[in-house]
Amino acid sequence: MPAENLTRDEARARAAVVSVESYDIDLDLTTGPETFASRTAIRFSATPGASTFVDLIAPRVREVVLNGQSLDPAEVFADSRIQLDGLEAQNELVVLADAAYMNTGEGLHRFVDPVDDEVYLYSQFEVADSRRVFAVFEQPDLKAAFTFRVTAPAHWVVVSNSPAVGEPVPVEGGRNLNGGRDQGTATWTFETTPRISSYITAVVAGPYHSEHGELTSSDGRVIPLGVYCRSSLAPHLDTENILDVTRKGFAFYEQAFDVPYPFAKYDQLFVPEFNAGAMENAGAVTFLENYVFRSKVPEATVERRAVTILHELAHMWFGDLVTMRWWDDLWLNESFAEFASTLAAAEATQWTSSWTTFSSLEKNWAYRQDQLPSTHPIVADMRDLQDVEVNFDGITYAKGASVLKQLVAWVGREEFFAGVRAYFAKHSWRNTELRDLLTELEATSGRDLSAWSTLWLEQSGVTLLRPEITTETAADGSEVITSFAVLQEVPAEHPVQRPHRLGIGGYDVVTDEKGNSRLERTQHIVLDVDGPRTEVPELVGARRPDLVLVNDGDLAYAKVRLDDASFATAVAHLGGFSDSLPRTLVWTAAWDATRDGETPARDFVDLVLRNIAQETDSSVVQVLLRQLSTAVDLYVAPEHREATDVAVGDRLLELAETAAAGSDTQLQLVKAFAGRASTAAQLDAVAALLDGSRTLEGLSIDTDLRWELLTSLVTGARAGRAEIDAQLAADPTATGQRAAAAARAAIPTPEAKAAAWAAVVEGDELPNAVQTATINGFGRVHNLGLLLPYVQPYFAAIEGVWESRTNEMAQNVVVGLYPTDLAGDPRVDVLATTDTWLAEHPDVPAALRRLVVEARDGVRRALAAQAADRSRA
Repeated sequence: MPAENLTRDEARARAAVVSVESYDIDLDLTTGPETFASRTAIRFSATPGASTFVDLIAPRVREVVLNGQSLDPAEVFADSRIQLDGLEAQNELVVLADAAYMNTGEGLHRFVDPVDDEVYLYSQFEVADSRRVFAVFEQPDLKAAFTFRVTAPAHWVVVSNSPAVGEPVPVEGGRNLNGGRDQGTATWTFETTPRISSYITAVVAGPYHSEHGELTSSDGRVIPLGVYCRSSLAPHLDTENILDVTRKGFAFYEQAFDVPYPFAKYDQLFVPEFNAGAMENAGAVTFLENYVFRSKVPEATVERRAVTILHELAHMWFGDLVTMRWWDDLWLNESFAEFASTLAAAEATQWTSSWTTFSSLEKNWAYRQDQLPSTHPIVADMRDLQDVEVNFDGITYAKGASVLKQLVAWVGREEFFAGVRAYFAKHSWRNTELRDLLTELEATSGRDLSAWSTLWLEQSGVTLLRPEITTETAADGSEVITSFAVLQEVPAEHPVQRPHRLGIGGYDVVTDEKGNSRLERTQHIVLDVDGPRTEVPELVGARRPDLVLVNDGDLAYAKVRLDDASFATAVAHLGGFSDSLPRTLVWTAAWDATRDGETPARDFVDLVLRNIAQETDSSVVQVLLRQLSTAVDLYVAPEHREATDVAVGDRLLELAETAAAGSDTQLQLVKAFAGRASTAAQLDAVAALLDGSRTLEGLSIDTDLRWELLTSLVTGARAGRAEIDAQLAADPTATGQRAAAAARAAIPTPEAKAAAWAAVVEGDELPNAVQTATINGFGRVHNLGLLLPYVQPYFAAIEGVWESRTNEMAQNVVVGLYPTDLAGDPRVDVLATTDTWLAEHPDVPAALRRLVVEARDGVRRALAAQAADRSRA
C-alpha cells in the first residue's frame, strides 16, 4: 500500500502544473477472467518543460505514448505511477495496459453469480481506485470530461455516467471469454460527461435486470430513471418504492438548491459484494444489493434504504456538481448529504420521524467517534490517501450533519438555504474549500461565521450539558423553580466551550379518565447556551415539571444528562411520550451514561427490557437491541455476565411471544433472541422455531431468518456442517454462501476457528463479502476461550496484513479481529498487549495505528463500564 499512496503536497504540486481537458477511455471486458484491456487517451495542458506523473495500478503496461513519442514502460512505470517529463503547453498521453479485475470491492469488481454462473462487474473508485481501471490524474481537483467506450459480451447491459450513444455495435469476430452465454461481442459508446472528478466515474456491466421510469426536472428536461440488479434477484426488486423515494428527493432538492438536476440520467444499480451502503457516481449510483429485500426486513432497514437513496441523490449537487478540492473537506460532500437526506426524508417522504432515527443512530455514532483518541475536526487534516481511507467516519458524516442542523437553527433556515443556493450558483462544476461555503452563508445570514467555524468545524470533542435546578415548595405543595442553569462540561483532551442554540422542554405526567398516563409537554423555550454556565431566568418562578429535558428538539450537538427527578420520571413513564424524539433523547442520555461508566450496565439492561416493547420507532428498537448486546457482552462485569446473558435471552423470547403478531418489533426481538440464545432451553426454542414445531402468530420463517436461527444453533453446538450444507443446498445464492461462511466460522470448535482464521488472515483468496462474513462468524462464541489463542497471532499478523492487502480488506481484518470481546477476561490483558504492540511499532502507517488505538479505546471504556457495573448495589 505505501507505493500506492499520494500525499496532499504531491497533489497540490501536480495541480499547479497540470489542467486536464478530457479522457477517452476504451475498456475491453472480453479478454479473460483475470484482466481486461484498458486504453486511455488524456488531453491536458501543462507548464512547458514541467515534469509530473499519472496514476495507474495495473499488472502490465503495454504502451505509453506522450505527444507522439513512445516511452519504455519499464523505464517510466513504477510504484503505481507513470513518470512524464518535458511536458508541452498542450499534451496528449496514450496508455495501453492490462488491468486486473478485483474481488475486494475496489476498482472493477468481478463477481460470478452462483445461481446462473453469469458474470457481473461494477466499479468502485472512491477514494483513489479509478487508477485500477484507467490511467488518470487521481485527485478530485483535476476535473475533466470523460468519454467511455466498453466492449463486452453482447447479451450484457453496460451502464456508465452518461447515456449510451445509440445501440451497442456488434464486434465482428469478437470473443466472449468472460463466462455466460456465447452471444458475441459488442461495443457501447457513452456520451461525454460534464467536467467531473475521476472518483465519481463509473462502469457497471453484466446481464443486469433493469426497470425504468422517468421524471421531469425543474428546467423541463425529461430525466430517464433506471433501477438495476442481478437477474437472479429480479423477483425481489421493488422498483416502484425506489422510484417513489427518488422522485420525491428530486423535487425536494431542486426546490431547496434552486439548481436543476445536473446530469442527463439517473440510474441506481444494486450490485453484489459492495463494501459500503452506496456510492454517488454521477448519474450511475451503486448500492449494496442487500437493499433488494428477498426476505422480510425491519422497517428500520427500509427507512435506511430510503435515506441512503436520498443521501446519494443529494451528492449529485454536494460532491458531484461542486466537489471538495482535497479530502480535507470531505465533509462538504458527506455532512451535507447526510443532513439533506434526513431533512428530505422527514419533509418529503413517509418517514416523517427521520430526525428521531438520525438522533438515535447517526448522532450516537458521532458521539462515540468524537470521544475516541483519534477524533479529529470536521475539517480534517488529510495528509495523504491513507489518512483519507480511514476517515469515512462518524465525524465526517454524523457530527458534520449534526453541526449543520445546529447552524441552520443558529442562522435561520431561509438564510442557510439562500447561502447554499448562492454557493451552487458560483461554484458549479468546480472545486471548493470551507471558506468558499462560509463566504456565501455569511452574506445571506449577516453573521460572521469565522468564530463559529473555528469552534465547530476546526476543533474536536463533544461537550456535556447538565441542568442545575433548585426549587422550593409553594403553599399548594407544588415545587417552584428558584434557579435554573445549564452547565457545559468539556473533556480535558478538547477543552472547547461552544455556543449551542437549543430547546428546553418541560413534561408533566398526565393521567386520563381510564388511568393511562402520558408525558405531555407543558413548557418549551429556545435559547443560546454558551460557556460553562448559562442561567435560564425564563424558567425561574415556574412550577417545576415532572421531567426537564435539555436539548428538547435535538438542535444541539452535545451529550445530555437528566437530573435525578427527571430521570426517575422518564424510567417510570418512558412509553408515555407521544413524540418519539424526546423519548429517544432520554434513551440516548441513559446509554451515554452507561458508556461513560456513570451508571451500571445492568441498570441499562433492565431499562431496555422493561420498556422496549412500548417503543414505536423501528430504528430506535434496532439501535436499542444493538446497545443491549454491547452492554451485556462488554459493559456488564464479567462475574455477572452469564446470569445477565441468560436473563436477557429469556426476556427477549418472552417479549417476542407477546409482541403484536407479524409486527416489526416481533421480528426484531426474534432475531435478537436467536443471536443470544445459549442455554439448553433457549436453544430448544430456537430449534423449535426453525423446524416449525413452535410458532409465533404472524412470524414467517423465511430464508434469511432460517439462516439466523440455524447459525444460532451452530453457535450453541446444536448443529454443524451437515446442517449448514443442507441449508446451502436449499439456498445456493450469493447471500446463502455468505451466510454459510459465517455459520461455518461460528462452529464452536478449535478446528473451525483455526480454519476461519487461516482463510482470513493467512490466505488472501476470499472475496470481500465472504471475508466479512467469516470474520463475523469467527467472533460469534459463547465460550470466549475459543478466542484466547488468537490474541498474540492477531498482533503478530496485522502489520503484514496492512502491507499486503488492499485498504478495504486490511481494515476488515484489523478492525474485525481485534479481541475486544476479551476485555476484562482474567486470562488475558488485552489493554496491556495492545500497549506493548503500540510501543514496539512506533513507525507503522498512521492509518493502521489509528485503527488499533481506536480499538484499544473500546477496551478501556469497557473496563471502566465493568467497574461501574461491579459497584452496583
